[in-house]
Amino acid sequence: MQVDPRMLEILVCPLTKVPLVYDALTQELISPQAKRAFPIRNGIPVIVLSHAREIDS
Repeated sequence: MQVDPRMLEILVCPLTKVPLVYDALTQELISPQAKRAFPIRNGIPVIVLSHAREIDS
């Protein structure tokens, strides 16, 4: 499933307010600065901190 590029232009990390990076392999939106990965469920990004997982990079 692809994420609409127009949607990526407006989605930002709730912690850093920096645009998120789409990871097609994991179907997540990544915030490298906050070290969080936000899931995409049924094509809908879940930009909620309690649903994000911590990442190393």
